[in-house]
Amino acid sequence: MPADLAVIGLGPYGLPLAQAAVAAGMPTIGYATGPEAGSLSPAELRRMLAKGFRVVEDPAQLGRVRTAVICAPTPRGADGGLDLSQVEAAAHTLAERLRPHTTVILESPVHPGTTEDFLRPLLEKGSGLRAGRDFHLAYSPSRVDPGNRDFTPANTPKVIGGLTPACTESAATFYGRLTDKVVRARGPREAETVQLLETNFRHVNIALVNEMAVLCHDLGVDLWDVIRCAETKPFGFQAFRPGPGIGGHGVAQDLSGRASRGLRMVELAQQVNSRMPGYVVQRAAALLNEHGKSARGARVLLLGVTYKADLADQQNSPAQELAIRLMELGASVSYHDPHISSWSVLDRPVPRADSLYEAAADADLTILVQQHRTYDLQGLSVKAQLLLDTRGATPTGAAHRL
Repeated sequence: MPADLAVIGLGPYGLPLAQAAVAAGMPTIGYATGPEAGSLSPAELRRMLAKGFRVVEDPAQLGRVRTAVICAPTPRGADGGLDLSQVEAAAHTLAERLRPHTTVILESPVHPGTTEDFLRPLLEKGSGLRAGRDFHLAYSPSRVDPGNRDFTPANTPKVIGGLTPACTESAATFYGRLTDKVVRARGPREAETVQLLETNFRHVNIALVNEMAVLCHDLGVDLWDVIRCAETKPFGFQAFRPGPGIGGHGVAQDLSGRASRGLRMVELAQQVNSRMPGYVVQRAAALLNEHGKSARGARVLLLGVTYKADLADQQNSPAQELAIRLMELGASVSYHDPHISSWSVLDRPVPRADSLYEAAADADLTILVQQHRTYDLQGLSVKAQLLLDTRGATPTGAAHRL
């Protein structure tokens, strides 16, 4: 059966889109742009394959679809900006097979202007076709929240900005088959900037509450109680919670060097969030010292090394830096994670605890890095010699909370 949709890039953005399309009954193929780690479980992938989803290796298949969505990852590059190499590779591959009347949509996180100034020339040069006349071109920010059972692609509004009004409507027709609501932006730059605002909103607010965590600890104030009370306000406040660092695939962008004035608040937020692993290790060393133990030689157990609860994705997880800093202090580090069977730090394997309670009882300090649903935190707080809770998940008084 010929496919209606080609999803190019089968990582954290592409696989959820393909899953939504398959669930909507849309014949869909997937094309990988590199070694990608998606957020779907093996069972979910099996269900997609059973419904006709196909992963193709022959790029000629990309020229037989009505809609092609580029979902290639854009990690932070060596210069601190976004690495567009996989988007570029996807564009070259697609352009050589692009047919007239195809709708091409970019969903990868990018800087404003990328669709028009970077992707469009690649597609036009490689295909000999003109965007807005021979094929449709649009941008739509990905709004995937892995593991969120309340908000899915079906009930999360989709923002679309096309190169021309006809491009916008073509993309809207496609997304209208997947979601309950389509929101039309003025153009691709506005749609790209929606993604910029949404991502930076998360990073800035997490940075604020991380700074509040440090301040409240110094003042002897229970931050978690402060948040509990503050979130009862029905307007003007949205609750965020501190943590040991910020992970995931959404990279904060301050646009330094791309605009006459960068986003200084975002740059500061990055600095605040990047300091959190060091702060957690500082708190860990202080806790050990208060109980007559040195960080050097201490047995430290890290619980949950993924970036998000109940997922196997380790992208930018703060657990890596926590482990490195603890090892630098001379601590002996082990870990437990129900989703990660093996873990290495600096190319050295980290011992995995098989028996969680025994490991917590044996460790001088247990640090809850990620709150997986399977963890019985009440039981752990009883078994552990010392428990540092970076997620505020344990009952009040049961552990030392960030």
